[in-house]
Amino acid sequence: MAGPKLTQLELRILEAIWAQGKASIREILEAFPQPRPAYTTIQTTVYRLENKQAVRRVRKIGNADIFEATVARDAARLRFLDEILSFFGGRALPMMAQLAEAGKLTLDDVRELQKTVQKLEAQKRREGKR
Repeated sequence: MAGPKLTQLELRILEAIWAQGKASIREILEAFPQPRPAYTTIQTTVYRLENKQAVRRVRKIGNADIFEATVARDAARLRFLDEILSFFGGRALPMMAQLAEAGKLTLDDVRELQKTVQKLEAQKRREGKR
């Protein structure tokens, strides 16, 4: 299942929930750096996430509803990554070139990436021999 399409703000809200496990709207808001969005902006966006079935209310403490994520962090990130890759024809190389040109990708990043790819390829070979 691909999961719901999420906006950047929705992903930031989910990150706050994933970091805390469960959170009220106030706790989500406090996880944002200054200048923070308005409380009502976070509230409206959390309710949209609830309609998308990306979060659910798990309990109520006083007047505050407590929410938890119903989508996994990795699944949401992969969906978002697929959307970003679509801007680059579905290929990683043009995206990585753009990141390098913007100064967001260093040689150290590339070396770490190479180690990760080699590790994953070795893992695939081991699993293929089973």
